[in-house]
Amino acid sequence: MTNVVSASRRTSTRDNLDFDHIAVSDVSRHFGRRRAVSHVTFTARSGSILGLLGPNGAGKSTMLAMLATLLRPTSGSVRFGSLDPREHGAALRGRIGVLGHDLFLYPELTAHENLAFFAGLYHSADPAGVATRALAHAGLADRAGDQVHSFSRGMRQRVALERALIHGPRLALLDEPFTGLDDASAAALVGRLRALRDGGTIVILATHDLELADGLLDEAIFLRDGRVASAVARPGQLRSMYRDVMGRS
Repeated sequence: MTNVVSASRRTSTRDNLDFDHIAVSDVSRHFGRRRAVSHVTFTARSGSILGLLGPNGAGKSTMLAMLATLLRPTSGSVRFGSLDPREHGAALRGRIGVLGHDLFLYPELTAHENLAFFAGLYHSADPAGVATRALAHAGLADRAGDQVHSFSRGMRQRVALERALIHGPRLALLDEPFTGLDDASAAALVGRLRALRDGGTIVILATHDLELADGLLDEAIFLRDGRVASAVARPGQLRSMYRDVMGRS
């Protein structure tokens, strides 16, 4: 998903488009004969957290890639407000932050150097200041001068999250954001996601960690075999709900 970063170089003020919702309409994505996603429909709105839940192979990562405009649907459409990514893809990518399985950090650079570099890619007027504030959000201000290769997986995950958010995106796409986090870091991340929601960000995350997601999501989309098995607003008791949905024939 490095294109999200490279596209930011081309984003100008006139192309800095905004949107208050994303509409996924009857979206399918095929890879040859394999149907990774089939006829998926949902809407995610500004100031909300939507969870994509399902087993491995359910289509979560493929759906996130389409939402990031890095993969085109085979059929159906994804629209960002009134904007079509086929026409505004490069500009829209400047409004999207992505945290995937690959963290896209430079291990030989310090945490501060990494974040200042990415802030510079997004034409920040004060990359160093932005990086300092981001590390404070991550709870890693005291490790700003340490090279990232010396960090634990959980610490790298926290830096990578701030890398994805460094430009204040309207849409944050997070693939398994709780990976490698201890209890304290996971709780801090939950707080960070709630703050993003309160600030008007559209947050869409894919996760297997149902306990942490419980009480966090404004809507849960349960995917099974690439299809929507259930969509629930304000879901509670996610683990029980997940077992029930995935156990249906």
